[in-house]
Amino acid sequence: MDRVHHLQVFVRVAACENFSQAANQLNMSRAAVSNAVQQLEIWLGTKLLHRSTRQVTLTRDGEELLHRAISLVADMDELQQQFHPNLNGAKGKIRVDMPTRIARRIVAPSLPDFFATHPGIEIELGSSDRTTDLTQDGIDCALRVGALSNTNVVAKSLGTFEIINCASPEYLTAHGEPKTPYELDNHLCVNYISLPGGKITPWEWVEKGIVHTRSIHSATSANNVEIYIACALAGLGMIQVPRFDVVDHLESSELVELMSQAKPPPLPVHLVYPSRHQLTKRIKLFTDWLAKILSPYLESQITSTAHVSPDQSAPE
Repeated sequence: MDRVHHLQVFVRVAACENFSQAANQLNMSRAAVSNAVQQLEIWLGTKLLHRSTRQVTLTRDGEELLHRAISLVADMDELQQQFHPNLNGAKGKIRVDMPTRIARRIVAPSLPDFFATHPGIEIELGSSDRTTDLTQDGIDCALRVGALSNTNVVAKSLGTFEIINCASPEYLTAHGEPKTPYELDNHLCVNYISLPGGKITPWEWVEKGIVHTRSIHSATSANNVEIYIACALAGLGMIQVPRFDVVDHLESSELVELMSQAKPPPLPVHLVYPSRHQLTKRIKLFTDWLAKILSPYLESQITSTAHVSPDQSAPE
């Protein structure tokens, strides 16, 4: 194996802090990964990693090499792509993470168009409602919806998702339709449990630039958006959800929008990258394409709002 490949393996092992995990991400055997790092150590004449049965950590020389290796590997990748005879010759694998509903409803159906233009790029599409660690999981880029909890990433704002209130006609027949948030004491909502942490997301709405929250009785909770929406369709309570997630249900009258004057604040949408990761040509091509196909679903302005405590204010 060449020195650049040895460096690629070393960078992945350093990110994962584990030979087996790095081997899985690189589609190599653990023995081949270990041998690549050993060959690099022999070539450089220094120990790069402290090895244990559970974890590997960088030596001081390993830390110094890592900073240069990340840039060098990215530069070599760009150099190879620059002189590829095919005009659209970007190639290689991109590991991407994004919320499940966006992956299923928007991205996956559009990928054939992307591959038609960029046949040399391979996409490993991971999707969940959990926040992954980009470095530990070897993710090249991720789509994040909501406030960013990790500041140790490079983030590009794409806009916001509009959030609406809705319920099924069956629920409204049984419980009536609330006209304002101050009529919610006799209503039910489906609780959404955010992951990780297991916190219940409160019912929110914006009034005169201020975000208000209110406790609503609930008989059902969900930690997955698919289940959350399914509970609303079953008449188990009201939900607050991005409009794009339920537009089909609204058009078919399976769900009805409520209290359009009292919607939650919009959710910011960002593309994020590992803080020490240089954008290769293939990643830039993919993220530019991703931003383009998401643009019809996004609002361009991020609204600035203040927060108040639950049930603190009442209508004038």
